[in-house]
Amino acid sequence: MSMRMRRRHKATLGSLFLLLGGLLIVYGHVNFHDTASLPLHLSLSGQPRVVKVDDGDTIVVDIGTQRKTIRLVGMDTPEVVDPRKPVQCFGREASARAHAIFKLGSTVRLENDPQAGTTDKYGRTLAYVWLSDGTLYNDMMIRQGFAHEYTYENTPYKYQTMFRADQAYAQAHQLGFWNPNTCNGDTTQAAK
Repeated sequence: MSMRMRRRHKATLGSLFLLLGGLLIVYGHVNFHDTASLPLHLSLSGQPRVVKVDDGDTIVVDIGTQRKTIRLVGMDTPEVVDPRKPVQCFGREASARAHAIFKLGSTVRLENDPQAGTTDKYGRTLAYVWLSDGTLYNDMMIRQGFAHEYTYENTPYKYQTMFRADQAYAQAHQLGFWNPNTCNGDTTQAAK
């Protein structure tokens, strides 16, 4: 086999391993949801590293030499940093949960959603965030009662059905802010 053919063979194998690794991460996570909601594209153009957690639904990552603020698609957590609003009920808990999950320097995978757009009105990059263990962070936060499902201006998005089902699950099981002893689902009230 010529040197040129060996290089081409190695490049093909490398691409195949990257693809299989991404599929294993995805399939390892979505074991309790239908496979129709699996992502079609996970960003492989650099490993985003978490450099800051603003709150439960906004993080900052470095991708190569670029710093991006990421607003998570399909979810909204109670406010803790919005200067126009008081700290909302369960906001501190949602923010603390995000800080516990996103260790500074940890790598994540970002998934864009063409239906949701690429940036929000504040210029933040819109994305789903997959943790290194294959967990879809947006999904987990809603299912555990740390975030509401959020549809911006009635625009459908890729995981909308799954996130709405997760919210119904959290509400039915009185998880997180759905619990009568926390916010009883009303996170617009001020934190105690």
